[in-house]
Amino acid sequence: MKPTLVLVERNAHLPSGHHHGALIALASAHQPTVVIVPNGVTAETRTALVKAQAQVVDRPHGTASRILTAAARATEATADVALALFRSRHWPRKLRRAPHQITALARCLTESAAVRAGRFVAGSHPVTVLSAGEALHTTAGLFGGPHARYVHEINTTEDSSLRLLGKITRRVGDRVTLLAPTDQVRDDLAALFPYLPCRTRPFAVADSGDRISETERCAARQEAGLKAADRAVCLVGGWWPSKDFATIDAALHRITRPLTVLVIGAPLDEQLLRRWRSLPRVRLQATHAAATQAQIRSVYAAADATVLARHPGVGKESGLLADAVRLGVPLLASDHDPSLSERLRGRDWARMFPVGDASALAEQLDRLSSSLPRRPGPNAAQQIGIPTAAEQAAFLVHLPH
Repeated sequence: MKPTLVLVERNAHLPSGHHHGALIALASAHQPTVVIVPNGVTAETRTALVKAQAQVVDRPHGTASRILTAAARATEATADVALALFRSRHWPRKLRRAPHQITALARCLTESAAVRAGRFVAGSHPVTVLSAGEALHTTAGLFGGPHARYVHEINTTEDSSLRLLGKITRRVGDRVTLLAPTDQVRDDLAALFPYLPCRTRPFAVADSGDRISETERCAARQEAGLKAADRAVCLVGGWWPSKDFATIDAALHRITRPLTVLVIGAPLDEQLLRRWRSLPRVRLQATHAAATQAQIRSVYAAADATVLARHPGVGKESGLLADAVRLGVPLLASDHDPSLSERLRGRDWARMFPVGDASALAEQLDRLSSSLPRRPGPNAAQQIGIPTAAEQAAFLVHLPH
């Protein structure tokens, strides 16, 4: 009898993000699968999970899970009040950090309740938290039970009170395995939590069957009003601080060939979009929305390439890279991360430009008019170390917990 894959995704209620695609792919690749969504789930993702025959659990199960859920909600409400009180920069920095520390505790309690619910529903099968908080790992192990935790990046470190709580619960460190999607995140975690086992494992998954067909591509380009000779790039996802839109902005001011820029996601910078609309060689199509998977796929299908531009030193996993190889879309990428640059070196579907170099990016954008990159082949994901959904599911169900 196959082991049950038990997944916790506390961000499944958010209207967008590459965690939705990974969650659906994993549930589709392995049966039986139980998905715990403590904050709810979007209608689109729920429909896909049900189609994949996954059991979706959106409420606490068992006394411990209910108690932890109630505690998490009370703690989160406290964090909201603290954020309102200490938002002003006139307060000491420690007080201004307090809401984020309380939020970290609330997330820990939410994840603990979800792990408890998973173990209540699925018994002793391994549980994996797919979007884990970056703090209080052993506390989650104590309250929730044995599990693995994917930590995607570290935004908030533990202050003294949380470090004390972590120290008290450190004795159950053997209940928790940390998973980092990149070596840099693993190194950051190892520096903060040297007593916890931590290994690098890509979070993104890619299957060759996800590739965009030529029929899809033609239909998407026609819908976007693109002729065969028109060139288009896409910018997918929210405009978060790690992304280098200043360089993209400067590059669009320098291009010498007409270019359609397809933007989809939330949040976006409306002031920047207004500037782009006024540029003589830019034709902008922007969708201000937390997009569905179908909308994102359509934008990728219409584009000749997707642009990945980040600030120097950003070493977290790129959902854009995973999308590119999964869907078969060429990539224009900055060399912000040496590890990523090494993986992309020599790939004929990826063109690199120096991080922060707007002139170099403008040259790559202009070059599309005369020479398009090849599309990533069916084996592109495997070549750069991104597993299939079936491989990822097999890895997770056999992790020691």
